[in-house]
Formats: sequence, C-alpha cells, structure tokens
Amino acid sequence: MTKTLRVLAAMSGGVDSAVAAARAAEAGHDVTGVHLALSANPQSFRTGARGCCTIEDSRDARRAADVIGIPFYVWDLAERFREDVVDDFVAEYEAGRTPNPCLRCNEKIKFAALLDKALALGFDAVCTGHYATVVLNEDGSRELHRASDMAKDQSYVLGVLDEKQLAHAMFPLGDTLTTKDEIRAEAERRGLAVAKKPDSHDICFIADGDTQGFLASRLGRAEGDIVDEAGAKVGTHEGAYGFTIGQRKGLRIGHPAADGKPRYVLDISPVNNTVTVGPVEALDVTALTAIKPRWCGTAPEGEGRYTAQLRAHGGETEVTASLADGELTVSFDEPVRGVAPGQAIVLYDGTRVVGSATIATTVRRTRTAPEAAPEAAPATA
Repeated sequence: MTKTLRVLAAMSGGVDSAVAAARAAEAGHDVTGVHLALSANPQSFRTGARGCCTIEDSRDARRAADVIGIPFYVWDLAERFREDVVDDFVAEYEAGRTPNPCLRCNEKIKFAALLDKALALGFDAVCTGHYATVVLNEDGSRELHRASDMAKDQSYVLGVLDEKQLAHAMFPLGDTLTTKDEIRAEAERRGLAVAKKPDSHDICFIADGDTQGFLASRLGRAEGDIVDEAGAKVGTHEGAYGFTIGQRKGLRIGHPAADGKPRYVLDISPVNNTVTVGPVEALDVTALTAIKPRWCGTAPEGEGRYTAQLRAHGGETEVTASLADGELTVSFDEPVRGVAPGQAIVLYDGTRVVGSATIATTVRRTRTAPEAAPEAAPATA
C-alpha cells in the first residue's frame, strides 16, 4: 500500500503540471497546489505560446486546482528568481558564455527555494509536471532516470538535482508511455480547461522570444568587430552577448567567404567585444572540461564510460569522463558541434542520470591545411 504523503504541487498554469497534480491527488496523497509568481511585473496575457509567468497562467493554475479539489496558493518568488536565474542569465551572456536558465531554475527555485519552504511547512514532497522518473533502490537510495517516453524526456534539465532533493521529488508523468495528445485528452476527461492550452517554450522570462533584445535592454548596445579565423574584419555587431557558439543565422556579414560556404560563430570574446566566425568544421569539439559538478547520488570515482547530452533537446553521444579536484574532463568518441562554455553537460549510465556540470573550456579538433602540390623533381642530365 502506497504511503500517503503531503505533497506540494508546483502548478505553472499548463497542462502537464495540472495533470501531474491531479494524478498525485488521485493516488491518495494530500495535495496542495502552488503557483510560483516569478515575474515582478507579469503581463496580463501571454504572447503567443511563450512564457509561463503571466497573470493568465496564475488564473489557469487556480482553476485547475479548483477542479481537482485541492487547496491553492500563489507564492511570490520573483526576487529570488531575478537574482538566481535572470541576473545569472545576463551575467553569463555578458561573460561570453551560453547558460541554460531552465537548469538554474530547477536547481535554485523549484528544488531549492520551493522545496526548502515546502519541507519547512511539513510537506513530504514537491510534485512537478516534468517527464522523468525517480527510482527507489532497496537500500533506500534514489536515482533519477529518463522518462519512459524518450520523446518527452526532460531529465537533462533535472540533472542538477542531488540525492537529497530527489528524495522529495515526485514526477507523476515520467513513468507512463503516453503522448502529449493523450495527456491533453486526460486533462479534458478530468475537466481541466488547460487541456487545449498551448505549451510554453523558449525562455519563460522573455515573453516575446527576443533574447538579443532582452540582453540589449540590460547590457546596452556595444558595437564590435566580426572577424574571420585569420583576424580579418568581415562585419560588425551591436553586442557580442547577442551571439552563441555555432550560430549561423543573423550574422549580417557583408561579403561571403572565399569558398562561398556559410560561416558560423566559433568564438565570442567579451574582453575585446569580438566575434570570430569560420567554417562549420571548425566547430568540431573532441573534449571539454566542466566545473561545478552536481551528482544525482554518489560522485563517480576514476575514469568511466558514459553517454552525454549537451542540450535539452539534443541526442546522446558516447564519452569517457573522469573527475579530479572538482573538475570534470570529458573526451568524445566522435567530435560534436555547437558546444559552448556555460552550457550544461549531463552524464548518463544507461537511463540513469549520473549528474551534470557546467562547461568551462572546449578542445577543438585540429584541422590540417590542404596538402601542397609536390615539387617537380630536378632535371637530370
């Protein structure tokens, strides 16, 4: 028989979190819904399907809680969210790195600020609509695993959770092989009005999706040079923070490369406000170092074989990784592209999430110059 728990369900106002709360209540748990007010000046209505911090979202969450029949509260975490997520996001871009605010929010807000407050109030667990699975081992330890449906798996953005946090985490959607359409159909059967609500996407605190404009409003415009690998100027920009490693579109380079092929962002230097571009093969990364590791259980020892995921919606790649003095060194079996300092690398052992770390440096594959034509042999008499 399942133990009845006091569960705090984080309800964003979307369909996933509403169905997760409903399933937790249906399982017999004592559930209370809470919507996190993360914006100091929330818009009245969302723009398109972006964001999750509007007044409309708060009202949708309240209506869902009423239908489920659970108490509901709104908690103001706007200041904590600004400091730990938004300010960190801006500072990382200013430093030439590419952060993932969803990981930071899960680490600092949903499973730190929210969980700490929940435990202080006597709750046993925090429930969210993430697609991931927590496995309880016979020795009482817990592991984080991928969702049953890989197409919806969100374990990458949860790779920052430690074992203590996993002990109080509940993901009711993670272990069921249901499509998003089936989740919406379930919400409709339950009478939840959010059944047909569009998914939120992109960065929740940038409602219009204009990341470059958002950064410019906080960091100001600072014109700089776009240069090629040889250092020759090929264009200008209005702020190096507006670019990411691997970017191809929006470079606004005045003339094509000598070979006529597209150019990509290779490096971003905030010190001299310079963006370096070059051919796609120059993006090949063979190894990296990562800092600030967080382990979903016991930290690994020595060298090990894992698979790694480098983006929330990216695939897996095979790696060899080792930990020494708090720094993770990772070598890729095959070169990967689009890897930038500031991103998170999450290691997996099968479906189990081993942990995550923040990429600090990358090692690019050495490219060989085209071979010169052989010199003609000297004439003989």
